[in-house]
Amino acid sequence: MHSPTMIHLSKINKSYGTVKVLIDCSLTVKKGEVVVICGPSGSGKSTLIKTLNALEPIQSGEIITNGLSVHDAATNLSALRSQVGMVFQHFELFPHLSVLDNLRLAQIQVLGRDHSEATQRAQSLLARVGLQAHANKFPAQLSGGQQQRVAIARALAMDPVVMLFDEPTSALDPEMVGEVLDVMVQLAQEGMTMMCVTHEMGFARRVAHRVIFMDGGRILEDCSSAEFFGDVTQRTPRAQEFLSKVLAH
Repeated sequence: MHSPTMIHLSKINKSYGTVKVLIDCSLTVKKGEVVVICGPSGSGKSTLIKTLNALEPIQSGEIITNGLSVHDAATNLSALRSQVGMVFQHFELFPHLSVLDNLRLAQIQVLGRDHSEATQRAQSLLARVGLQAHANKFPAQLSGGQQQRVAIARALAMDPVVMLFDEPTSALDPEMVGEVLDVMVQLAQEGMTMMCVTHEMGFARRVAHRVIFMDGGRILEDCSSAEFFGDVTQRTPRAQEFLSKVLAH
């Protein structure tokens, strides 16, 4: 049985003024797939992932996420974004709200859950990311790794069908990277459809079904993780150069 398509991009183009940041980008992600997007800084990775829930507008092309045409004026973006969880580089937690309230807020306001249901869901997710004891703290009282795990739990509280990660570990101290990646590995193993912009090649090797390599706003590689990290001589020259640098250490 074929898995349904969760994300479909067709010939996406985006510019900032005269600078082209995405050029004819096309890809498809099936339900349950874990796809890592990698490439040098400025290659368009973060812009690409932000187009999937209309955080970044596009000039041309089509994006279908979970059956919804993302840039169609008729699409309810709140409904779309509740289905597409997003975790950013810099946590984006509300500093004036407790951890528990950070997880409850959108459940109540967007999904219409009552207070007790939202609380129950929040507490179960905090337990899942190992932070139940910190429910009443404020974000500033947590480490970066803990804040990022709260951010993942907050995204999961909306019961998304797809999770997007935009360099979720790049703002963390090296010691904290593992605790966030552990949560992401668990999600992948549970069958969550995931797209992740990351420099963590160990994670990509271990968890990704596919690797997309970008440079200069273009998708230069779209292949299985085994192929991407396997016979490097089969990759494009630019991907070979990238891999020689990131895998050398």
